[in-house]
Amino acid sequence: MSGQDHSDTGESGGGTSAGRFTTGVAWAVLLLGLWLWGREVTDVRHGTAAPTTGDVAAVGRPAQAELPPAAQPLRGARPQRLDIPAMGVQAPVVARGLDVDGAIDPPSYDQPGVVGWYAAGTRPGATGTALFVGHVDTETRPAVFYKLSALGLGEQIRVARDDGTVAEFTVDDVRVLGRDDFDAEQAYGVRQSGRAELRLVTCGGTFDKKSRSYTANVVVSAYLSGTRR
Repeated sequence: MSGQDHSDTGESGGGTSAGRFTTGVAWAVLLLGLWLWGREVTDVRHGTAAPTTGDVAAVGRPAQAELPPAAQPLRGARPQRLDIPAMGVQAPVVARGLDVDGAIDPPSYDQPGVVGWYAAGTRPGATGTALFVGHVDTETRPAVFYKLSALGLGEQIRVARDDGTVAEFTVDDVRVLGRDDFDAEQAYGVRQSGRAELRLVTCGGTFDKKSRSYTANVVVSAYLSGTRR
């Protein structure tokens, strides 16, 4: 994906990269905080066979794609590195909390290659949904999640953990969710009870210079399918 192609990842220009990332992602993760505060995380409808609105991974794929079975969840451990071979990503992971506005405090804007993990939530590999956020671009170049919307069904995401294990996740959904139709439960809720799941979130759509924010978020969903040391 070239540096000029921002059809899914956001249009560069206008404002600082910190402002672009914070306003582009924080509004969605703010909904996450409010949602978790208001109710328990519950199962959501899953397993749709046909493409649905915003389902990028569904475009051009067979309705019944073969994916590996889910692996048994692991004991909780903290993430240290996130690897996405299809994107050429090998990124350090830092723990993040919520800021004063109730949104996830993202990695520093001058660390575009770092991924943030919502440390108050699920640990990757354990039962539930672990949440990671990352920059899509900076003022001058693509950042760690620039190609996130191009991930395909069945691609692998690996999380190296501090207990010496690598949790291997398989992508089963990629969505671009706009502000008007953003559903926090669909984005962050557990899709299948008893599984260990992963969500990767970054900015999407286009950059609106007037509001100084992106118009959507890219949300990649994956589930634990294996483990190794």
